[in-house]
Amino acid sequence: MPQFRFSEAARLLGVSDDTVRRWVRAGALDAEEDHAGRKVVDGAKLAAFARAQAEAPDDPSGVGRSARNRFVGLVTDVVADRVMAKVELQCGPHTIVSLMSAEAVNELGLEPGVLAVAVVKATHVVVETPGGAQ
Repeated sequence: MPQFRFSEAARLLGVSDDTVRRWVRAGALDAEEDHAGRKVVDGAKLAAFARAQAEAPDDPSGVGRSARNRFVGLVTDVVADRVMAKVELQCGPHTIVSLMSAEAVNELGLEPGVLAVAVVKATHVVVETPGGAQ
């Protein structure tokens, strides 16, 4: 089972090392010692904790849809020519980039600072692991 040192867990959760230590002291997150005597968090427990802590902003669109991957964020950049545009959104720690028509950008009023929802429905998703398969 993979284990993560507090600094690695903190980076994955987007918090400081001290926050991870406080969660462990408070009993919110379990820690154990690795073979070298360092405090670590079990990967499966960290994943469950991350899922429980994740709070997505409410989707302001009020639209029902079959796609489950919705990322609420702010438009940070729009680069458009006469036909096509590239729109970047900052959705929490994730940057989402969408290519769309310049006409759609104008119709939606997309510009930096606008609240938007990126909806992703993909038939092909690549999953990678550090170091690859052994």
